[in-house]
Order: sequence, then C-alpha cells, then structure tokens
Amino acid sequence: MVDQLPNLGREEEMLVEMGVESIDALFADVPESVRMVADLPLPEAQSEEELLADAKRLLGANLALGDQPSFLGAGLYRNFVPSSVFQLVTRGEFLTSYTPYQPEVSQGMLQAMWEFQSLISELIEMPITNLSLYDGSTAAAEALTCAVRVHNRKAEQKDTVYISELTPPDRVSVIHNYCQGAGIEIKTLRHDENGCINLNDAERARGSCAVYVEQPNPIGVVDDGYPSLKEIIGDNTALIVGIQPISLGLLEAPGNYGADIVVGEGQPLGSPITGGGPIYGIFGCTKPYLRLMPGRIVGRSIDVDGKEAYCLTLSTREQHIRRHRATSNICTNETLIALMGAMHMSLLGPEGLEHLAIRNMAACTQLERQIKTIDSISLPYEQQSHFNEFVVELPATTSSCLSFLENQGVVGGFDVSNWYPEKTNQMLLTVTDQTSQKDIDRLVQSLSMWVEEVKA
Repeated sequence: MVDQLPNLGREEEMLVEMGVESIDALFADVPESVRMVADLPLPEAQSEEELLADAKRLLGANLALGDQPSFLGAGLYRNFVPSSVFQLVTRGEFLTSYTPYQPEVSQGMLQAMWEFQSLISELIEMPITNLSLYDGSTAAAEALTCAVRVHNRKAEQKDTVYISELTPPDRVSVIHNYCQGAGIEIKTLRHDENGCINLNDAERARGSCAVYVEQPNPIGVVDDGYPSLKEIIGDNTALIVGIQPISLGLLEAPGNYGADIVVGEGQPLGSPITGGGPIYGIFGCTKPYLRLMPGRIVGRSIDVDGKEAYCLTLSTREQHIRRHRATSNICTNETLIALMGAMHMSLLGPEGLEHLAIRNMAACTQLERQIKTIDSISLPYEQQSHFNEFVVELPATTSSCLSFLENQGVVGGFDVSNWYPEKTNQMLLTVTDQTSQKDIDRLVQSLSMWVEEVKA
C-alpha cells in the first residue's frame, strides 16, 4: 500500500530544517482558542466492505429530484436528457479535454465546440457565439462590462448600465462584483403591477451603455414589451437579453427583436441539476462586440492542404496570459458541460426542441388551470403569458406552505421572499416536461389541504 504520509516520523528533522523549535512554535500564530487539541472523532478502522455499507447508508438518506413531485425551478430546470448524452460525454477524448491550444491534435474537440457555437447561434439568432462561460450570472455581468467597453466613448450616460428591478439578487450580486471595480453605475428599470417592464421608465436608459432584461422574466412572465425596447433605448445602447434556452422552442429569439447581446443559463440543455453545478453560460452577440467579447471562440478555416480545419481564433493572447490587459476576467469555459448541451441539441433537432418547449408550456397551462380551482389562492399575473413557471399568492406565509408540502412528500415552489423580502406570501411554481398529471394532482390536493388547515 502506498504510504500517504511519507514523512511520518521525520517531524524533528523538518522542524530543524525550518529553524523552528517545536510543533507548538510552528503554529504559534493560530490562537489557542481555535486550536483542536483532542483526537479527531473518527471511528475505528474499517474494511472496504464496511466502508461501502456505510457510504450506501449515508447516500440512502438523500432524495433524488425524481423521487417525489417537485415544483422548484427559479433558474435551474429538470428536463429529460437522453442517456446517449451521458454515454458519449464520458469518452476519454472529451472527458479529459481542456483548452485545445494545439489544433493539430485537437480537431475533434474543436469541431465539437464549433458545432456548439453554431447551434446556439441558430437558437438565439445571433451571428456570433463563444464557447460558453461559467454560468448565466457571469454571462450577464460580462455582457454589461463588454457593452461599456464598446459604447462608453459615445455614451451620454457614461459608465452607466440599467437592469430590470426583478433581476434576482444572486445575479445582481455577481453583476455588482464585476461593475464596482470598473466604476460602472448600475441603475434599475421599473416593472408595472402586471409584471411587465414599464416602457416609459425604459426611456431613462437612452444614452446609457446597456440595458439588461430577462425573457421570461424572473417571476415567469413572458414580457410582450421587450420587442419595443431597442427602439426606445436607441442604437447606441446595447440591449442585453437573458434567456431560458428551452423557451426558444416556442418564443421569438431575441436576435429577431433587436438584441445586441444574448446571454443565459445553459443548464436546461444537456445538464442535469447536480446540487447547483456544474452548469454553463450562453453568450452570443452581434459583430460590433466581437473583438471585446469574453471567452473563447472556435473558427473554421482551411489548412495548407486545402482541408477544413478548426482553431481558436480572434481572442487575444492577453486574455490568456496577461490578465492586467485582458478584456475579460474569464479566459476559460465550461467545455465539457457545453458539449453535453451540443449533444442534447443535436439529438433534439429543431422539431424536438419545439416539442420539448410545448411539453413545458402545456404542463404550465394545466397547472395554472387547476390552481385556479383552489379557494384563497390567486394568480397575481394571471392575465400575462407564461412559459413554464408562474407566481401564486397564498393566504398565509410561503414558508408555512412549503413546510406543509414537504410533510406531504411534495417539493413546493420557490419562496419569492428570498428575492423580494416583502413578498412573504408568494410562491413561484415551476413545471418541466418531467412534470406528470399525477404530480400536478398531488400538488393541488396538498395545497387544498393546507388552505383548509389555514382557514380552520
């Protein structure tokens, strides 16, 4: 057996080499109040069989998302991913691949990533797409800083960007972290009581560097005001739209209504929900942003023999090796997870993606229809269109409702007060293609029981 502590027994020799008198002297900077002096509370040594039995017991305490009805979304979504995606992605040439700096030995991976770019470009109707970013939040933040680099010289509101007031706080936090160091001011755009953006208020953003909105928006509303935004804010202000990729099987692609940059969380395509990660961000743009966009780009060219060849292109070396001169703090990507997205899209095709989107929206429509039958529960944005999630208003706190549902073996929706503290009795319900009629019936039955208990 390999010795995992090769210097065990040589402590005195090492202390002499370091010029330290004792172990206590070595750790003198650590306050005594936080030092652990007792033995570690470890069990006796176990055999491999005993360890495996213990591991199975501990893992058995977990519940997989598919083990009970779940209506929790708010950014991550559980769609069916074909088994072939997981089989293909475990091939050694994909699983161990990192940055293909040497195109002569990386043509397969480079072509796969070029196909990913092509598929995303077609999905969002943008001429240029990169190899992915870390997640949807970093993609949004990178888009805003990219827009400032492009527009700031001519902007009337210099170093200023606008974001929807509904943008989730976790995403706002990432955006703030990116903008504060660059001296970029973040302002918010109001939404009306119906959940849609206030187009009159959007006029304030004219002359700024960028406007960021999400479609569908964070409370599930498909905002029909967004197609008018570009005309309102003008050509010298970037319109940045965050998308849910599955929704584009039915909804209009942002590139068709004037978006300059399109970003989003790619997880619903190809990646399961694995405790929040790993996931990948989508980033596409029009030509004016090409040279200043973050991440990496694969290009298709012709080699000296006249054959098709793929290589990393356009991004500067400073992005990789001279960080103080970089246009972005991200010089890498989520290659493996993005590849899973490309495989998923390839297997679906345009008609398959449309069918997947229809299944999501159909489940949402059915859940809305049945929720309306429950006395004392209302839909504050009932008059608006939704894709796969919507808000309900409850007769008591969302936290009490979620506790009740958990006891009934149902994972409830998202407590909206986590985003907007004043909304203590609102819950965001999410469905996907994995939501069955039986799941919907179970939720409606459980909510009805909770309402009766609240009334009592």
